[in-house]
This record gives sequence, C-alpha cells and structure tokens, in this order.
Amino acid sequence: MKNFDWSSFTRTIAVKADMSKIYDAWTKSSEIEKWFLSKAEYFNSEHKPISRDANISKGDIYKWQWYLYDTLEDGSITEANGTNLVQFTFAGDCLVEIRLSQDEEYTIIELTQKNIPNDDHSRKDIRLGCDSGWSFYLVNLKSIYEGGVDLRNKDTRLKPMMNN
Repeated sequence: MKNFDWSSFTRTIAVKADMSKIYDAWTKSSEIEKWFLSKAEYFNSEHKPISRDANISKGDIYKWQWYLYDTLEDGSITEANGTNLVQFTFAGDCLVEIRLSQDEEYTIIELTQKNIPNDDHSRKDIRLGCDSGWSFYLVNLKSIYEGGVDLRNKDTRLKPMMNN
C-alpha cells in the first residue's frame, strides 16, 4: 500500500437518465432523499430554508441525516453551476465534487472526494469508509432513477449493514 492515494478517490457510474434529472438528484432536498438521505435541509446565506423542490446554489449550507444513524452532517455548497457541476464540503474539510456528462442516453456521474487528512482515523473512516459508502449510494441512485427500487436498509433491527 506504499503508493496508495489516501488523500482522494474517484468513483464513476453511468445512469440511464437525463442529465437535468441527475443534477436535481444532487441539488434538491426532495430528490436527494430518494436515494441518499433520510432528511436533507438546505439554507441560503441568510440561514433561511430553501424549498424542498428548489435547486441549491453556491454559498448555501446543508444539514443531512441518514436512515438508522444519529449522525448529522453539515457543510456548505462550494459550487453549483445549474447543469453539470456540484461541489460541497463533507466529512470535515473534505471536498466532494460531482461532475456530470452526457453519453448518448446515459448521464455519467464522476464523484471525487479529496482533501482527506492523512491520519489513521481519516484513512479508515473517511478514505475507506466514504469510498465504500459513496459506492453503495451511487448504485442506489442508479437503481432509483433507472428502475425505482430503493436498495437502502431502513429497518432498525438490521444495522449495520452494507446498505445503510
């Protein structure tokens, strides 16, 4: 593991859906809750709530919660261009960047998480943990937008599992 990059990773997936729908999947509370979160709240720079059906903008902040976990993630939107790029802070000072591109009937999603600290805790929980988590949630996004099946475990009797 001498040459392993602990500071960032990239995951890519093709989803048979229109790019505007996939952009909305990342930028609207009502959509991101379908495949990723149990609750997503966004606020503008004046800390006023953003409508669940409105797209986020650069400078907005978020509060996210997942099924079966008490953890609350909060951060800020550092980029949102309205078509194919979203970037936000995540897991402390990390940045997650979502780039979308169209390839015929597919939207290609490229997710990069970077600025991961190089301590043992961050290597395990952020580099390896987030890589595993994003890999699952990207597959769930594909499942939701291509077939409507939510793969997340929401049953409190069955945690932790790879699908929660």
